[in-house]
Amino acid sequence: MPPTRPAPAGARPRWGLHAPTGLAREALLVAFAILLYFGIRNATVGNADVAFANADRLVTLERHLGIAWEDSLQSAIVSHDALVTAANWVYIWGHWPVILSVATLLYLYRPRQYYLLRNAFFVSGFIGFAFFWLFPVAPPRLLDAGLVDTVTEHSNAYRALQPPGLTNQYAAFPSLHAGWNVLVGIVLVVAVTSLALRLVAVALPVAMSLAVVATANHFVIDVAAGLVVVLIGLVVAIFVQRRETASTLGADGASGDRGDPGRGLAAVRRRASGREPPRQAA
Repeated sequence: MPPTRPAPAGARPRWGLHAPTGLAREALLVAFAILLYFGIRNATVGNADVAFANADRLVTLERHLGIAWEDSLQSAIVSHDALVTAANWVYIWGHWPVILSVATLLYLYRPRQYYLLRNAFFVSGFIGFAFFWLFPVAPPRLLDAGLVDTVTEHSNAYRALQPPGLTNQYAAFPSLHAGWNVLVGIVLVVAVTSLALRLVAVALPVAMSLAVVATANHFVIDVAAGLVVVLIGLVVAIFVQRRETASTLGADGASGDRGDPGRGLAAVRRRASGREPPRQAA
């Protein structure tokens, strides 16, 4: 057998034997996290009277702040079947299908950004659980406010993606439905250089934020709270990743890279650029 030719400098490394195993491990971890997410949402269903009282408080707060835009946004689409369908599709197909697709591609091509996204999801999810448990809120569609539940009345796909048994209808605040799409958009803008992809990464969260309100599934303030929660998750994830990078740099400098001080730094830069996966999925 002829000797294996070394790969040219800067070439994208091929998958090693560990890569499919790593992908399967991450898929199982994310699947477990999603089931845990729905399970906790379902287990933390609050008292209906408390949830409706909290919703009334949010309505009062929105009116005081001048952001009670739920009726206006729905009125802009409800008389146009095409707009209602578009809002429903964004709400249904623009969430989990988009999140899981982007996460998979990031894992394969931008592993550093994938771990950043994953960790930010975990942190923001735990914060969201605390609100679902301590501050249950009924969505606008359940209030006597003249709003239409467009997703339930005009689509069956949502029930297939999210069975009613796994749904907490009093988990409106904060809106992780909108917040997580914003998180995906932020990480995607950082991870790609294509202008077209960056425009999509900006447009999708904006469309989702409008859709969750126009379909009467969330208040405007739910979306704002979701944004704050995911930004906190992102800051924590960045802090964790920077500590891991500093630790890796220190380990490389203290081991076999002593004879070449620039070698450890070069390795960290390769990981930061996504050309080499980090040593640990922290």
